[in-house]
Amino acid sequence: MTEKTGFAPAAAPHASTIVSTPEAAITAGETSIPSQGENMPAYHARPKSAEGPLPIVIVIQEIFGVHEHIRDLCRRLALEGYLAVAPELYFRQGNPNDYSDIPTLLSNLVSKVPDAQVLADLDHVASWAARNGGDPHRLLVTGFCWGGRISWLYAAHNPQLKAAVAWYGKLVGEKTLNSPKHPVDIATELNAPVLGLYGGQDTGISLDSVETMRHALRAANAKAEIVVYPDAGHAFNADYRPSYHAESAKDGWQRMLAWFSQYGGKKA
Repeated sequence: MTEKTGFAPAAAPHASTIVSTPEAAITAGETSIPSQGENMPAYHARPKSAEGPLPIVIVIQEIFGVHEHIRDLCRRLALEGYLAVAPELYFRQGNPNDYSDIPTLLSNLVSKVPDAQVLADLDHVASWAARNGGDPHRLLVTGFCWGGRISWLYAAHNPQLKAAVAWYGKLVGEKTLNSPKHPVDIATELNAPVLGLYGGQDTGISLDSVETMRHALRAANAKAEIVVYPDAGHAFNADYRPSYHAESAKDGWQRMLAWFSQYGGKKA
């Protein structure tokens, strides 16, 4: 299948199920966010007709960066009434579009991005959003794959966060200088309710690790819920990839919106 414009090369082959959200009712585009002495590229989208400060959703990228799928997720959230912002969290270390295969992308770029840098950058995204039409009292986060793991960590990092939704983010793993903690290690530190969405057929995130996380959350008495879709694999929301599982993706999206609404993301 031919490569689709705007998608990361390493994410090929691309599927025929790509969802493309029209922009007629939203305002969307590129921006630059000051963070830790540098200007971080980001994509943002918001409804055109909104009045007053909007609830903020920070959208955290997959390993492929802020390519067309992540931008489209921002547009979908804008149609739901959110200010959605997706920062390029690898920008200091490199460009995901320079890599044509996943193993090289992981070893040469993704593994070199420190969690501490990412969490600090996300704080600057939240500040930027609050200065640009967002409501800092309704701050939410969602992330996919690599970003799913970061969503768990951010829920333990920022006390202002109201809710997080983590899509198929790794829960356990080897500890390194760049990644000293994983979600299972911070179950006792969560500041916000977290919804985790996982695939029962995910070969990279075992059901054993999901159960380990559930036990950690229960032991911590954390306000969190994990949903496993039995027929879905990894990246089941990625409509541009063969891994897309439409039924699970649509259910997960509705659960995410309900989670955000329940915990203060939108006005009734």
